[in-house]
Amino acid sequence: MELAELIGLRPVPCGGLLVALTRRCPMSCAHCSTGSSMAAAEEPDAGHLLRFLGSFGTEDRPEVVMLTGGEPLLLPELAARLAGVARAAGSRVALLSGMFFAREGRVPDRIMRAVTALDHFSASMDVHHEREVPRAQVLRALRAVLDAGIPASVHLTGTGPDDPYLADAVADVRRAFAGRVPLLVNEVRPLGRAAGLVRETPAGPDGSRATPCTLAAWPVVAFDGTVAACCNQWTVDRRPVPPHLRLGHIAEDDWQAVRERSLGSPVLRMLRSVGPQRLHARHASAPAPAGYCRSCHALADRPEVLAGAARDAGGRVGELLDRLTTRQQLAAGPADLVRRMGCARYAHLVEAVPGREESGR
Repeated sequence: MELAELIGLRPVPCGGLLVALTRRCPMSCAHCSTGSSMAAAEEPDAGHLLRFLGSFGTEDRPEVVMLTGGEPLLLPELAARLAGVARAAGSRVALLSGMFFAREGRVPDRIMRAVTALDHFSASMDVHHEREVPRAQVLRALRAVLDAGIPASVHLTGTGPDDPYLADAVADVRRAFAGRVPLLVNEVRPLGRAAGLVRETPAGPDGSRATPCTLAAWPVVAFDGTVAACCNQWTVDRRPVPPHLRLGHIAEDDWQAVRERSLGSPVLRMLRSVGPQRLHARHASAPAPAGYCRSCHALADRPEVLAGAARDAGGRVGELLDRLTTRQQLAAGPADLVRRMGCARYAHLVEAVPGREESGR
């Protein structure tokens, strides 16, 4: 599975499942959105995870399961078992790692066994990671992953389109792999330990136009086993999860129940189709709070907006609206999604172009 296909599925409701295996991480990056560390002991119960992924049916499953953290490869045996369970039902499995294990420029055997159970492997790189694991060692380990026959990509994070670190790192990756390894380039967001590093973006659209929320498409298994409808870290960490964004818990629910709640929720249909600020503008008796995600969380206290969403997106009309929005985003392609959600300057790199050299400047 190549990166462009994985990102291309991102707008599809329940087309994927995100699973945070652990909040633990041996690295201490200043920009970490999850606040991960080796002292952070939160992680879902392994038995519950295996049962939940084991509830996938061959005709009723996510197309892709993305294993994240913290650092998911602190639990390589569990990652491999989960991959085997998901793949048995026909799902494909990807994993994102901070590459802590690559300090010697190699992939330890127990890590490689987990990597070779996957359909895609992504290495996370940024200036903070490189202070702990040098870039050259990460690229050497990534070469070993490719040589093992596993499609790979780099998830690169910087401060913005003019960040010289991004230009330099992109150029190095393109030179090292001649376009064979695609990149997903993102910008640091003010979440977790990064809250004091970057400013919050302006409030954004005022609700006069539709701004579909792609983050509400894939369910997320959080560190405590709660299943949320949104992967924004503020939602994943907040307790209680706002009721309209809570889909269940892996100790109590199976995939079918979570999928049914996500696909059948009028509020989630409207969030995926027009976004929270448009919902407020259409139905609220008071202005929406500043900020896209804050206006979504505020829906929990706006019964008139929830009622309006139920009227607008209940039944077959809501299903059709959800499908049409998904179809439009799929037609636009993965690079368009990255231009909206990531770093627009580098959006084209989400697709591998073997043999092509990129300066990144």
